[in-house]
Amino acid sequence: MAIKNWMLACRPKTLPAAIAPVVIGTAMAFGDGLWHWPTALVCLLTAVTIQIGTNLANDYYDFKKGTDTAERVGPVRVTQAGLIKPETVRNAFAGVFAVTMLGFLILVQRGGWPIGLLGVVCILSGIFYTAGPKPLGYLGLGELFVLVFFGPVAVGGTYLVQTYELNYAVILAGLGPGLISVAILAVNNYRDIDGDRRSGKKTLAVRFGPIFGQYEYAVSLMLAALLPVLIYMLIHDHVAILVCSVISVLALPGIRTVFGSTDGERLNATLAFTGKILLIYSALFSVGWIL
Repeated sequence: MAIKNWMLACRPKTLPAAIAPVVIGTAMAFGDGLWHWPTALVCLLTAVTIQIGTNLANDYYDFKKGTDTAERVGPVRVTQAGLIKPETVRNAFAGVFAVTMLGFLILVQRGGWPIGLLGVVCILSGIFYTAGPKPLGYLGLGELFVLVFFGPVAVGGTYLVQTYELNYAVILAGLGPGLISVAILAVNNYRDIDGDRRSGKKTLAVRFGPIFGQYEYAVSLMLAALLPVLIYMLIHDHVAILVCSVISVLALPGIRTVFGSTDGERLNATLAFTGKILLIYSALFSVGWIL
């Protein structure tokens, strides 16, 4: 039961958002003949621990703020449900972020002090996404945070520390996983719109209404599908990345659910489904770039 509770707290279904950009950044480095696999593994470690640490901090601070209640329709939150003591969850996310910082200190040897600074910013953003008097997630800044840090920052950073260089194609490629991660957050916020409104959590769905949340989900996925076309038009190379556009078709069941249902269980399934789309997208893009 203890292991199950910690798995719930870590939210493994959210990990594709951390894994996908590292896979893409590493594949681009490999395709350009400049990859460094030990560094790639450290990048993966830091990305996954950032996600887990942020999830644990979110679990803890949403409970402390009274956002997570027994009425929530999303997956179980271990602190609110009394499965793990609040102070234990707090200590856990501090320990996970300590591992994250260790990873960034290793990466500093390849990327210099800006990588260390990036590590500090990532950790503080993960904490203050839900902590503090004006947390990012409560101000409607969650999508921007996700787009930037799980998109160009993660892909570009992964590429940079392996190749010692950066280019606009890598930054643009980072927008793909960033946009699909925004879609994951969009369906999460659409599902929680009523509870978030009651607790004063002003997500974009709360600020602009459920219809905005529905279109935010669909548009994010469609833009991600079009991005490989734009990249190919700019660089006239790696034509195989165009296969990524197939997600525009794969995403249709999820889009239909978001536009046609407010049922919590169905939206939870759509959230997990969108995580799978992110993994498929990253795999197709990575193979396409290498070919």
